[in-house]
Amino acid sequence: MSVLDKLKEITVVVADTGDISSIKVHEPQDATTNPSLLLAAAQMPEYAHLVADALTYGDIDICDPAQSMRPCLEKLAVNFAKEILKVIPGRVSVEVDATLSFDTTETLKTARQIIAMFEGDDIDRNRILIKIAATWEGIKAAEQLETEGIHCNLTLLFSFAQAVACAEARVQLISPFVGRIMDWHKAKRGVEHIPAESDPGVISVTDIYNYYKKFGYQTQVMGASFRNTGEIKALAGCDFLTISPHLLLELEADDSDLPRKLDPTQSSALDIKQLFLSESDFRWLHNEDAMATEKLAEGIRKFSADLDSLGKLLRDKHCGKKV
Repeated sequence: MSVLDKLKEITVVVADTGDISSIKVHEPQDATTNPSLLLAAAQMPEYAHLVADALTYGDIDICDPAQSMRPCLEKLAVNFAKEILKVIPGRVSVEVDATLSFDTTETLKTARQIIAMFEGDDIDRNRILIKIAATWEGIKAAEQLETEGIHCNLTLLFSFAQAVACAEARVQLISPFVGRIMDWHKAKRGVEHIPAESDPGVISVTDIYNYYKKFGYQTQVMGASFRNTGEIKALAGCDFLTISPHLLLELEADDSDLPRKLDPTQSSALDIKQLFLSESDFRWLHNEDAMATEKLAEGIRKFSADLDSLGKLLRDKHCGKKV
């Protein structure tokens, strides 16, 4: 058995890609998308029909630069997700526009619109996770959406404060970003490598996992943003792990042992204090974590920039401009 096969026995493996052909090869349970992944996939010829359909969505003239591209971009994300759902048995995550990360009302409106598009094609909302940045405003939106049966994946999660607030909000799933945490610490320390056993990203997810299991939170933990297979192996046993295609290939070619690292039966014995955070508590604790503060802001900016690039790509294609 490969390491990937062994991992699938103790962890739900999720494909972190918008490339449907890659998903078919690796046969994950679930899949995730984001603006960066969609930007790459939308430029592949095999998905031109999904792009063309999105360009005709909504009663707008997208060649008018004053018109927002958001309806077309939401439709494109749904189109890719619908194709992905044809080849996986589980769920797909679809991201809310990152520019809405500090607007609870607009996040709620957009999430409901996305779900309505799926349900208009008779796709069960339980197969969709609405992906929202784990700001205070995003967490509050997710808390409300969960009461409506709209399940959420809280992304760009870097701090323990974010994880605690998400658990208290009873969100379905969180995506702590392992690799981006390590990137920050490598830059701060001026080193090129951090071993998996002392990787700050791995330690962060381990702490969150143990906290959730210790206190019986039902929110699922999905490690994300991996830089190497060592990080993945160090989190074997986590509820979910979302993995890019090139790392899935490495795991598939690896036939070494895979000991389980995270186990809920071991969490109950740990000496951990339970936290209950008000908005001010949350903002203060998150602010005290320089890495988390910087990486959350950077992540929102990057997703927003990729969404802008995707919108420009679609507009230029439709309006006959050279791209």
